[in-house]
Amino acid sequence: MAIEFLDHCDVIEECYEFFLGYAAQGLPTDEGSAAGPEVRNRLQRVRDALIRLPESCKRAITAQQLEPFASYDAFCSLLERDAQNSLAAIDLVLAQPGLSSQLIDNLNASSHLRALLTDLFLFGEILRRRFPMRPMQLEKA
Repeated sequence: MAIEFLDHCDVIEECYEFFLGYAAQGLPTDEGSAAGPEVRNRLQRVRDALIRLPESCKRAITAQQLEPFASYDAFCSLLERDAQNSLAAIDLVLAQPGLSSQLIDNLNASSHLRALLTDLFLFGEILRRRFPMRPMQLEKA
């Protein structure tokens, strides 16, 4: 179950890095650019991961029997709020007819997305330290 959570983390982090590169291109819109279809695809991948993230966090906590449960459960609630806030921002961006580099840069700078990334780094590090995975498992993640 920890692998599932870490998979969602990887998707979100990789897309964030892609968005940094897209933002640096100075494009007025995603239409007609080589990166245009990819930026929308990545936004959708982040959206899908955000929807699954809170439940995968809960399953990881339960499956790994993390204690004290109350601390982990409270963190999972915080993660869920940050995921919902980030999802709202992603949905707003996806609703736009054109995705400029500036719009994606503003999304990256959003405090909601940054809070979520910090949550992922924090819990991901806890999982990796408490439950080291063999290289083969990491390749699957």
